[in-house]
Amino acid sequence: MFKLGLYILGVWLTSLGLFFTIIYLNLLGVGYTILDFGEFIIKGPVFWCLFLGLLFIGISLERWLKNELLLRHSFKLERKRHL
Repeated sequence: MFKLGLYILGVWLTSLGLFFTIIYLNLLGVGYTILDFGEFIIKGPVFWCLFLGLLFIGISLERWLKNELLLRHSFKLERKRHL
């Protein structure tokens, strides 16, 4: 249940961060350069929401990804043995 909550929180934070990053792209039309835009995004809380969201999703899917890779690896080994 904890991992599900962490996953939902991660998706919410990631979508919030991406939403505001896309909205802030309008600053490029006002006269900001790419470097100014990058500096503005990194200094703001939006970047940290995006970063924390991706981190939470990665933590919540850690065991599932590990098991998936093990299943794929063992399936390939079994197929080679039968040939």
